[in-house]
Amino acid sequence: MTVMYPLLAVVAVLLTAAAITAYVVLLRRWSAALRAAGLDLTAFSGPAGRRRHLPYALFLAALPLLLLALARPAAEVNVPRVSGTVILVLDVSQSMTADDVKPNRLSAAKTAAAGFVAAQPSTVDMGVVVFGQDGLATQAPTADHDAVLSAIDRASAAGGTSLRQAILVALTAIVGKPVALPADGQAPDLGYWGSATIVLFSDGEDTSGGGGGGGGGAAGDGSGGVQTAADLAATAGVRIETVGIGTAQGTTVKADGYQVATALREDVLTDLAATTGGSYHPASDTDQINQIHRSIDLRITTRPETVELTGVLAVAALVLLTAGGLLMISWHGRIV
Repeated sequence: MTVMYPLLAVVAVLLTAAAITAYVVLLRRWSAALRAAGLDLTAFSGPAGRRRHLPYALFLAALPLLLLALARPAAEVNVPRVSGTVILVLDVSQSMTADDVKPNRLSAAKTAAAGFVAAQPSTVDMGVVVFGQDGLATQAPTADHDAVLSAIDRASAAGGTSLRQAILVALTAIVGKPVALPADGQAPDLGYWGSATIVLFSDGEDTSGGGGGGGGGAAGDGSGGVQTAADLAATAGVRIETVGIGTAQGTTVKADGYQVATALREDVLTDLAATTGGSYHPASDTDQINQIHRSIDLRITTRPETVELTGVLAVAALVLLTAGGLLMISWHGRIV
């Protein structure tokens, strides 16, 4: 424990010792005076006699607490809180323009992501990555959630889909340095980031050539490697939560002048989340989308914080003074 004004703490100890000494001295003088007057002190001995000291003892106990409160004491305690880093990853590929979720998948994903941001405490740093064929970090992790919401709002659809790149760019935002899968297959050491979570909003379709479980794609050629990227996240302690946007029945979208069939790939998103110990969260309608933030669990961590004890000591002293006063009124009919 530390105190802002240590001199007051010393004064508190000295004054308390002086008060106790003065009380004992006055009590002995009072007893001696009664004996000198020939009065019988038997009534003041035993439990009934000793209890008359209790109110004064409470008053004396309150004195150092009040003085210590003036010294502004503080202690360092471990405070539990929801914290860490969350990277929101938004799929902005052409398939996200499909309207099997109204008004379309991308709008639904942005609504779900914004609702998630609004539900998080200020202790959670959040960033945004948008991905199509490549990944792009549009907002570095920050405690400014308004900036995160603005980055989500700016997302627009274009191009193909690379889940591998989405994961790698999200890991880059978390660890603060470029993350790539080398051609020799040797996974880089990212350290351990157990308080970090990636929340991926996507329909699960991957046009990069690797699919959901393709660990055999070349690491450095921009295709495949989704499972390898997920394994890298798991090794670094980063959990991936996936949010499925769309329906299994799917629909068609226009791409390069052609009508292309597209549907939600829940199997891909489920396997991807399971690799890292995360969970898949379906969001096939507006009600489910609005509840996504309730079903995604973040990490509870503890962080040492300095807590001032002035209020605690003042309340404790007030309780002692009140108790002493009530006892004195109850036993003597007045405060003396």
